[in-house]
Amino acid sequence: MKPLIDQLHHEDAWRLFRIMAEFVEGFEVLGSLETPLVSVFGSARFGEGHPAYEAGYRLGRALAQAGFGVVTGGGPGVMEAVNRGAFEAGGVSVGLNIELPHEQKPNRYQTHSLTLRYFFVRKVLFVRYAVGFVFLPGGFGTLDELSEVLVLIQTEKVHPFPVYALPKGYWRGLLDWMGFLQKQGAIDAKDLALLTPMDTPEEVVEDLKDRLS
Repeated sequence: MKPLIDQLHHEDAWRLFRIMAEFVEGFEVLGSLETPLVSVFGSARFGEGHPAYEAGYRLGRALAQAGFGVVTGGGPGVMEAVNRGAFEAGGVSVGLNIELPHEQKPNRYQTHSLTLRYFFVRKVLFVRYAVGFVFLPGGFGTLDELSEVLVLIQTEKVHPFPVYALPKGYWRGLLDWMGFLQKQGAIDAKDLALLTPMDTPEEVVEDLKDRLS
């Protein structure tokens, strides 16, 4: 075990160069885009025909028509739907693809595509250039990204741009549990207002336009 640990530690210094390269490429690509970007999250497992896929497509299309670009994880499922909606509407469609042993395969609806090895680099890029965040149905990965965004806003590490949960019904259990956490004193009442539930993609886009105007 010790030789393996020593080898892993020895590789850390060289790994820094790969990390820096991913940050530099990501900053250059996203920083060069003049279109305001909205980061959208959702499951890779909900394919075409699923309500979440259809909502993602409508959202991507509506955002592009309203002058926003979209940023997704670049994979299949809901991510593909959002990219596809924006792409087919002639908008900016960014995919932050991640190297994974399964599930992740880049979709073909990306005007700008990056392939990353490190999740933490990907998370920084999701947040750094976004003027809004939308969370569609998803699992552990989507929940992780939702928590990350809310904590960054809560702790004032990033600008408090709008965060949406779509649709309301899918997120009802989580929203109820967050209310329970507030009653227990684990979070402040004002923290509940950081996440805005919405019923339709069109409502999200209209609210986002109003709040950014």
